[in-house]
Amino acid sequence: MSELRARAIHELPEVGEAAVCMGVFDGVHRGHLALVEATVQAARRRGLKAVALVFDPHPDEVVRLGTRVARLAPLHENVRRLNDARIDVAVPLRFDDDLRALTSEEFLRAMAPQIRVRALVMSPESAFGRDRAGTPEAMEAFGRSVGFDVVRVDHLVTDGQAPISSGRIRRALAEGALEEAVRLLGHPAYLEGGLSSSDGSGSLRFAYHPALPAPGEYRARIRDSGASAGTDAGLLRIDPEGNAELRRDPPTQAEWVALDLLSRA
Repeated sequence: MSELRARAIHELPEVGEAAVCMGVFDGVHRGHLALVEATVQAARRRGLKAVALVFDPHPDEVVRLGTRVARLAPLHENVRRLNDARIDVAVPLRFDDDLRALTSEEFLRAMAPQIRVRALVMSPESAFGRDRAGTPEAMEAFGRSVGFDVVRVDHLVTDGQAPISSGRIRRALAEGALEEAVRLLGHPAYLEGGLSSSDGSGSLRFAYHPALPAPGEYRARIRDSGASAGTDAGLLRIDPEGNAELRRDPPTQAEWVALDLLSRA
């Protein structure tokens, strides 16, 4: 399991001129990928770095104290998927009261000189900064005064009549609709954890708050040692209390596994 720490805004890496998108990107689903692809294209056309700012923890946990958001993937897995989608630099950015207090203009100024925004990629729902005042319209006006473009991704990716969102995917998992969740994600649902036994099977211990599927049995593809893909087959059992147990064949000596959940058993 990879350790990854979200940075404060004054700790950003040296990137230079960039096309930037931002969000939680939990699960890096099909809807996210439209924003990501627009960022990559904007960067390539302008000779910039493609940058994704990944808020952590989830803003709802800061705005609504006591809230705990179940995650479709831990931070390091979301960053890996963003990199696989051709983002040059995915930066975990710590979302806290200090960041929340910044206006959108202060937020963008605070990123410089490490990250100098030349293109800001936004969807119709995008808004950031104090009171979420950093809308596409507000940022277009600000960009004209300081020298960046707003690139609009005007159409949300939908499946059926509703936009694809992390919340919709969490609900599908909770209802046991794994196939729907996989379709919305565009890839298998994901879990990772430590095993309670040394034979590659047993109870899973989670180091994050995962979005678990409904009680039942699920076919899984198993990755070991942080690999991006795996071939071993396993059976994941979720009980009504939310306990997870893995059975795999052949057994290994793995102490930690990542699971791609494929279908109900």
